[in-house]
Amino acid sequence: MIKSHSHVPNPRIEDRRKAGVHLTKDEHSGFNGRLAVLITSAVSTMWCAYVFAAIALISLPAALEAGTAAIVSWIAQTFLQLVLLSVIMVGQKVAAKASDKQALQTYKDAESLLKIQDELHRLLKINNDLTEEIHRCMVRDNDSKAT
Repeated sequence: MIKSHSHVPNPRIEDRRKAGVHLTKDEHSGFNGRLAVLITSAVSTMWCAYVFAAIALISLPAALEAGTAAIVSWIAQTFLQLVLLSVIMVGQKVAAKASDKQALQTYKDAESLLKIQDELHRLLKINNDLTEEIHRCMVRDNDSKAT
């Protein structure tokens, strides 16, 4: 008689579920972590870049009056550092979101592949059990014909 076969899930998926491991949006550790995330979130906006540009432009007239060296210094030390800081952080935030989406899709794809693998394993087990049962029946028939 053929035994019924229950689905055996992949142990890694079950272990993750039991451990409560989930993908998280943000992970913060204590006050310092929350403060750092708050400041980073505020500075990594284009609005902050515009404010920094306005602040930098306040000192531009003084740099223009002081001459070439002061203009180069203003561009390098004031404008670029203030404005590019926020612009680069915005770019990194956009790139990180794209990377997070890709990582989540890869995770979902891997989960799907593990489920397919589990199903294939289940089908192979059924196939092996059926083959063994057919073999036993054939041996039994041959033994009964021989006697």
